[in-house]
Amino acid sequence: MNILVTGGAGYIGSHTCIELIEADHHIVVVDNLSNSSFESLARVESITNSNVDFYQEDVRDRAAMRKIFSEHDIDGVIHFAGLKAVFESVQNPIEYYDNNVIGTFALIEVMQEYGCKNFIFSSSATVYGDPVSLPIKENSPLAACNPYGRSKLIVEEFLQDLFFADNTWKIALLRYFNPVGAHKSGLIGEYPIGIPNNLMPYIAKVALGKLDILRIFGDDYDTHDGTGVRDYIHVMDLAKGHLKALTKILRKPQVLTVNLGTGVGYSVLDMVSAFEKTSGQSVPYKIVNRRTGDVPICYADPSYANESLNWYAKHNLEDMCEDTWRWLTQNPNGYND
Repeated sequence: MNILVTGGAGYIGSHTCIELIEADHHIVVVDNLSNSSFESLARVESITNSNVDFYQEDVRDRAAMRKIFSEHDIDGVIHFAGLKAVFESVQNPIEYYDNNVIGTFALIEVMQEYGCKNFIFSSSATVYGDPVSLPIKENSPLAACNPYGRSKLIVEEFLQDLFFADNTWKIALLRYFNPVGAHKSGLIGEYPIGIPNNLMPYIAKVALGKLDILRIFGDDYDTHDGTGVRDYIHVMDLAKGHLKALTKILRKPQVLTVNLGTGVGYSVLDMVSAFEKTSGQSVPYKIVNRRTGDVPICYADPSYANESLNWYAKHNLEDMCEDTWRWLTQNPNGYND
């Protein structure tokens, strides 16, 4: 199949490109490179010994997207393009709604024009907000509590409405928990600019000596050590989940909603300890005030993904730390190396 991967030069997108290529799909990548690097795709080509068709465009540009669809017979779209930081979304809600919501509307409009109705959406566990019960199931109440989560929830609701109006669409809504880790080659991984918004790259940069200290946002949550608890999932497990979802939705028109997580929650201090053990480096930290938009505990019930997709998270916390550390020690300046 010819698969368009929006945001394919980004962290999750680039790892998923590898899985798609290795499954004999042809990929076309569109990315505006606002928070990614073309070098990631050059390395995807090196890992897979293949060529990637790349367009530096924005999905909000309908004319550019029409050009891509007219030049390639696109069978399906995996949509990663979007902004993804909770705290940043609180500070810049206009940017988040424009990029994440309007961008998806524009993309779907062009897909419909070209008769392409196979769509996998990169959603998020943030649509659940502060969960009323744990572990989180797909039918848990939806109550996004920050602009990032609400932008994802708005798109999910739009896609449900789209299917109601035209039930020939084949759609998957994949609600990620917290992606971490890197490809086993150490050639691609996550390297955010400046101070990371996500925990694992923040810890890793401190261990690497790129940052002096890790700021932990709150130690007064109702958790075993007072710090926030999250479900961390290896990015390659997450990438395989997209391939499984693609295979599943192609069988019949549907809107498939699936949590992709491990079902295990680790606190911030658990993560610090695990990374120190793996890297052999100390990770100094200080406790600061909570961040607006954060929730105390969030971890998945992955049983539906197990049953519906035959998908299981295979990497443990040690793997996540080892692969992150390998990537960063081989690329201490990210893709600038």
